Amino acid sequence: MNFVALLLGLSVERLLTNLFHLREFRWLDPLFDWLTVKLKDQSRTGAVIGVAFSTFLIVLPVALASAMLSGTLFQVPYFLLAVLVLLFSLGPRDLKKEVDEYCAAAKEGDEVELCRVARELWEGELQHDPEIQVRLVRRAIFIQANNRIFAVVFWFLLLGPTGAWLFRVLDLMRRRLAFEYNRTEHDFCNTALVWAVRSVHGVFAWLPARVLIFTYAMAGSFDGAIAAWRAYLRKNEEESFRATNDLLDRVGDGAAGGLPDDLSATALDYPAVANYVDLAMDLVSRTLWLVWCPAIAIMTLTDLLS
Repeated sequence: MNFVALLLGLSVERLLTNLFHLREFRWLDPLFDWLTVKLKDQSRTGAVIGVAFSTFLIVLPVALASAMLSGTLFQVPYFLLAVLVLLFSLGPRDLKKEVDEYCAAAKEGDEVELCRVARELWEGELQHDPEIQVRLVRRAIFIQANNRIFAVVFWFLLLGPTGAWLFRVLDLMRRRLAFEYNRTEHDFCNTALVWAVRSVHGVFAWLPARVLIFTYAMAGSFDGAIAAWRAYLRKNEEESFRATNDLLDRVGDGAAGGLPDDLSATALDYPAVANYVDLAMDLVSRTLWLVWCPAIAIMTLTDLLS
């Protein structure tokens, strides 16, 4: 049932681009801002408890609805709830659409639009230098693919609509803190809350990210991905939740073919940047449709047959 809901949700999402603004859940921003004020003087432990409790309260209605609808009327109400929750848990913005906009702006030489989209992907300001942009935008694609798509799908499969909504709430909280940090020109200094949100989000991003890393290798250059993974681990023997983004970047870059070693020595223009960025998005799309969806289908059929 969850696989059918997942497949339908991913397919229908492409047809509802005009509703994507509803997935940003701006009505939660005042709650996150209130939480920032309340946890201002808390220790790290207190901040983690506050973040966990607030997340629990926001997720509880979906969990109760899932429990009440499960097993009724041949699972039809539960199925509809699952599709609806999944649709609004993905994103909040369409990664493929943003990358297409970035590539189109790069090819047209529209630096204003280019910087706008890059800022949305990176969740912060970027320099106009093409070499820096191509590296950071590709990094953002590999990381945002986990935050916006794969981690949501992963927890949806494990915990149903509750899992998908749980991860979305944590990521919305993380995005809000990132926005406040950039808006206040780095004067936002509630370090305990920032650490708490990143840690709780990191716990739930950790496992799907490791699965995604392996499937990046399957969908792209396996040798390049494994080499990048080993090279990173040799330099960073102790993994932590902060290493998740670096691993997604390094392994994703290796699986996508990597950037030339002499990139700084080449005359890199924005059309070339668009090509490198497009290759990164192609890897994400192949990973989703050619690896994850078939694998989930096989696991679902195996469960049904057994």
